[in-house]
Amino acid sequence: MKASQSFLATLKEAPSDAEVVSHKLMVRAGLIRKLSAGIYNYLPIGLRSIRKVENIIREEMNRAGAIELLMPMIQPAELWQETGRWEKMGPELLRIKDRHDRDFLIQPTSEEVITDLARNEIKSYKQLPINFYQIQTKFRDERRPRFGIMRGREFSMKDAYSFDRDSEGLKKSYQIMFDAYTRIFKRMGLKFRAVTADNGAIGGSGSQEFHVIADTGEDAIVYCQNSDYAANLEAAESLALSATREAATQEIQKLPTPNQTNCADVAQFLKVPLEKTVKSLLFAANQENGPVKLFMLLLRGDHELNEVKASKILGMAESRFATDAEIKQACNAPAGYLGPVGVSAEVTVVADRTVANMSDFVCGANDAGHHLIGVNWTRDLPEPLVMDIRNAVVGDPSPDGKGVVDICRGIEVGHVFQLGTRYSEAMGCTYLDQQGKAQPMVMGCYGIGVTRLLGAAIEQGHDERGIIWPISMAPFEVVICPMNYDRSEAVKNAADQLHDELSVAGIDVILDDRGERPGAMFADWELIGAPFRVVIGDRGLADSQVEFKGRTDAESQNILLAEIKEKVITAVQTAKQLVS
Repeated sequence: MKASQSFLATLKEAPSDAEVVSHKLMVRAGLIRKLSAGIYNYLPIGLRSIRKVENIIREEMNRAGAIELLMPMIQPAELWQETGRWEKMGPELLRIKDRHDRDFLIQPTSEEVITDLARNEIKSYKQLPINFYQIQTKFRDERRPRFGIMRGREFSMKDAYSFDRDSEGLKKSYQIMFDAYTRIFKRMGLKFRAVTADNGAIGGSGSQEFHVIADTGEDAIVYCQNSDYAANLEAAESLALSATREAATQEIQKLPTPNQTNCADVAQFLKVPLEKTVKSLLFAANQENGPVKLFMLLLRGDHELNEVKASKILGMAESRFATDAEIKQACNAPAGYLGPVGVSAEVTVVADRTVANMSDFVCGANDAGHHLIGVNWTRDLPEPLVMDIRNAVVGDPSPDGKGVVDICRGIEVGHVFQLGTRYSEAMGCTYLDQQGKAQPMVMGCYGIGVTRLLGAAIEQGHDERGIIWPISMAPFEVVICPMNYDRSEAVKNAADQLHDELSVAGIDVILDDRGERPGAMFADWELIGAPFRVVIGDRGLADSQVEFKGRTDAESQNILLAEIKEKVITAVQTAKQLVS
């Protein structure tokens, strides 16, 4: 391809609303242009990278035995009403009406539609297992779309759905998809981790996320350097930091702590380690009938609550922080002085595993301006309900017992779920088994953020000059930059011939025939991120030489014109082998 046949739209400056590197570079390199908040046009250069991502995904999904289809973007509400998600999904679900005042939605995902298709088309165990996938536009009405395509409202996603006879079959299908995802991200040349994750709104019995490792990632990943353990912070298990509870050595005392309302200040005021303090958080869950149900969650003073874990406490799924009036009623004290000693019997006390093994600790006295020291379980207050409710921190013991954990940042680009029968039972999606008895199909679902992968790759690979693509995702593999293409016949002939020879050899090459000055031309292609560059000029041709340079190379090489074709082919093939 020649640049004059494409559409290059590079910019010197990024838009003022661009916050992260990928957003800035995608706009400057001419990959995207904003249409509305969270909605983008994908320009030809950006679309080339998207198509390369899609091709890798299709090849690996087909290799794994999945079958491609295409489902509508617009879905009828009644399918979502069958599963209850029409009511449960929040404002991110974009609901619309047709001219007949019937309810529809723009799909954020397609579990209901694929389940409807399966219940109508699959009747016998002989048709199972089967796995369908699509690459389709999705829409989620984000409250605050930001970071360009990283958290947009409209995006492209590959979603797949497996149907099996039983849970054992699902485990096999799930593993096949997990392995396919691993191959996909390896072929894309990305540094990534597969991590245990929370199931979220999709539901199911188990799931794993695939994260591209990047310092700018929104998600925290807890991992062990000595093992394969890795989990999203929301799902990472936090063990008790003391294996057993030590015996009490202090008497309980009530001490004045005026104006000291957080654990750090209390610890400093009382001259005790922060690790000896306990913070008390009061939550309320509204009930259909009767008063609200109150929960007091206890964490060590230096730990933070994991709200996802807390939501799994029986009765807390729809909880909220208690109001001042509810706090006053339960504890007779303002926030900052709450504690479990003497709290109302109507309050369910839940202690984190670490707190449950603490002794002689400090907590609020349920009296404004006062805290208790020397507090011990059993002696001073009843044994609590014990659960893992905190965020993991660096240095915690790894749950697999193979060392300690560290934390890095990641960008979620894929998620695989074991759905089980949640959707098939709700929608009557059954098959006849070998005895002729109807059984619910057992489902899995598997998603990859196609357009998000571009942003994730750029967050992982860039420098001050622009994008550094993995070669498998780059819009072009090689750019030919001729000096004075429109004024030198020798340069034009050499450039055209090399372009044609590389094209025939299967190299994705572009020839910049725009007649730009060398500095501007080089800057454009470093910004766009072409992995390799060949410079052809009269001075070099006088010695039968051209310049060859990799995107991350410090210096260019002088290569004989007769050898440049093989040099480029070898370089491209070697780069591809490194990520295959």
